[in-house]
Amino acid sequence: MIHDHPYRYTSGDVIFEVHAERTGIPHLQREAARDEFFSKGRPCLIASDLGKKYGWGIHCDDQGRLALVGMETPEYGALVDRATANSDVTAVKAMRSRKN
Repeated sequence: MIHDHPYRYTSGDVIFEVHAERTGIPHLQREAARDEFFSKGRPCLIASDLGKKYGWGIHCDDQGRLALVGMETPEYGALVDRATANSDVTAVKAMRSRKN
């Protein structure tokens, strides 16, 4: 979803759509189901396997839309350099599943 459509979806869009697909919520009922889904606290994407297991960086634009950035790409290196230079980019590490 994020890979094929960079900067199209927000974190909330991705988290809910994955939930809706997994649980089989019909498309016509998703708007109401989304409100109910987010009425409780939910984990964010830094708790997902995208960064922890698969090595993707997730970049968020100023409107909250997401793009995946592979760790081996020059774009990822540039984002890390910008975060290190205390500019407009903040780096946040992916959360671990358990304490090791």
